Amino acid sequence: MLLNISIAKRSVGPGSPCFIIAEVAQAHDGSLGTAHAYIDVAARTGADAIKFQTHLAAAESTPGEPFRVNFSPQDETRFDYWKRMEFTPSQWAALAKHAAEKGLVFLSTPFSIEAIDLLSKIGVPAWKVGSGEVTNLPMLRRMTSAGDPVILSSGMSPWEDLDEAVKTIRHAGADVALLQCTTAYPCPAEKIGLNVIGELRQRYQCPAGLSDHSGTIYPGIAATSLGNNLLEIHLVLSRDCFGPDVGASVTPAELTQLVEGIRFIEKCLENPVNKTTAADEMSELRTIFGKSIVAAGDLPVGHVLTDADLALKKPGTGISASRYDELLGRRLIQAVRRDTMLSEEHLD
Repeated sequence: MLLNISIAKRSVGPGSPCFIIAEVAQAHDGSLGTAHAYIDVAARTGADAIKFQTHLAAAESTPGEPFRVNFSPQDETRFDYWKRMEFTPSQWAALAKHAAEKGLVFLSTPFSIEAIDLLSKIGVPAWKVGSGEVTNLPMLRRMTSAGDPVILSSGMSPWEDLDEAVKTIRHAGADVALLQCTTAYPCPAEKIGLNVIGELRQRYQCPAGLSDHSGTIYPGIAATSLGNNLLEIHLVLSRDCFGPDVGASVTPAELTQLVEGIRFIEKCLENPVNKTTAADEMSELRTIFGKSIVAAGDLPVGHVLTDADLALKKPGTGISASRYDELLGRRLIQAVRRDTMLSEEHLD
């Protein structure tokens, strides 16, 4: 039996709206003001939640950590970059407060035990675990010590690692949701893995969704039609912004369109149409748009009808076009003028 989970009093799972997370990550480039601007923008798009990443360089990295992509000329090492991304506890608390004021669920992915402790003091309704932390069982145990739900990305993990992570989370009494994720920025269509969403849901009997790095709205739309329960998607203010994830992100206008599309598709799926009932409800329209059999020209009494004598024209209030073959070879008992809608009174 599939179980829904609750995040900030919102049901996430089958039968509930897709929980849409706008992922900021490091798109703020270390600017607190820009981080706050992202909250305002995300709220306008209609997203349910906004997510950051809480990095504490000294707790998670060493000065020798290499860049995944050496994009930053102002940071000599990856450690320097993480250091520049840090906010103080009071700054994180202000971001969380701002998000709440805008009606957004505030989430942030921790990358160290110290970051977990920082976010615990602020208060987050759920934990998001990045793909690289799936095997970090000490962190998972620390996160779940209070039983808060966990959203687990699966990007770099084989099934056995995910099995162990889910087991660890559930052993602590915490709920879990899984995200299909491909660690590629941007991710091409052939590596999105929409099929894995259903496999995750079936294997772990929990909500499952997509963490999308394609930089487009298409996977999120497609996943909705497959019953997607959660969607995490990177947001960037503009494609002209600086940072490693710009190519894997959507703009505010695109996220707005994506949210609207998801909600539209959900409404479609929630309201299956009975074709017979729908047709009955459109009987008047069928009459207006339907075609009747009419005289193609002036025809005398006694004339035997042929193909050349008949035309099909609106409205559909006369003999239906579906009976066309029945009228061929019949004799007129009345003369009719061009465009006269034929009826049984005209025929022997």
